[in-house]
Amino acid sequence: MNTQAMKQGLRQSIIAARLKISAQERHRLSQQITARITGLEAYQSANIVLGYLNFGAEFSAEILLRQAIGDGKQVLLPKVNAATRQLDIYRVGDLEKDVAPGLWNIREPLPERCTLVEDLACIDIIVLPGVAFSRDGARLGYGGGFYDKLLARLTHRPALVAAAFALQLVESIPQEATDCKVECLVSEYETVYCAEKIQR
Repeated sequence: MNTQAMKQGLRQSIIAARLKISAQERHRLSQQITARITGLEAYQSANIVLGYLNFGAEFSAEILLRQAIGDGKQVLLPKVNAATRQLDIYRVGDLEKDVAPGLWNIREPLPERCTLVEDLACIDIIVLPGVAFSRDGARLGYGGGFYDKLLARLTHRPALVAAAFALQLVESIPQEATDCKVECLVSEYETVYCAEKIQR
C-alpha cells in the first residue's frame, strides 16, 4: 500500500471515530484542551495567534480564539485562495461579523471586513488543525497540503501547536518530504512536547 492510500485509510477511520463524540462532550473536551494551550508559555508570550475555525467534529477552536481575543492578542485566520491553492491570512477582530462560510462550508475571514496580512513574520504561534497526530509531531491533515505550503512560506519559526482529542493520537503517520511536524500536541489528557524548541 502506498503512502497516500495509507494516509487516506487512517484519515477515514479517525474522522469516523471523531464523529461518534457527542457535541456536548466535544465542547467539554475542547474547553479542557483550550485551558492546556492557554497555559503554554508559547501562548502566554505570544502577541499574534494564527488559528482556524473548526468544522465537522473538530476541536472547537473557536473557544480558544475567543479566549485569545479576550487576552488581548491579535487573532489571524486563514482563507483558501482558490486561484493560488494556498492560504491567505487575515487579521480578524470579531468572530461573528468578520467571518462567513467559504470553501467546503468552513468559516473564513471576509476580505472586505478584515486586513490581509502580507508579512507572516509577525506570527508568534500557529494552532494547526489536523485529523491525526503522532507523538513525534507528525501531522495528518485533510489532504490538500494547505498548511504544509503555508509553513514552507514562513521565513521564521513560530511555535507550532496542534489541538486534538486523545483518539486522534496514533502510533505513527506515514510522512512525505513536504509534511511539516508540530512541536507541541495538546489533548484533553496531556501536553506532548514533540520538539525542544517550544518551552514547557
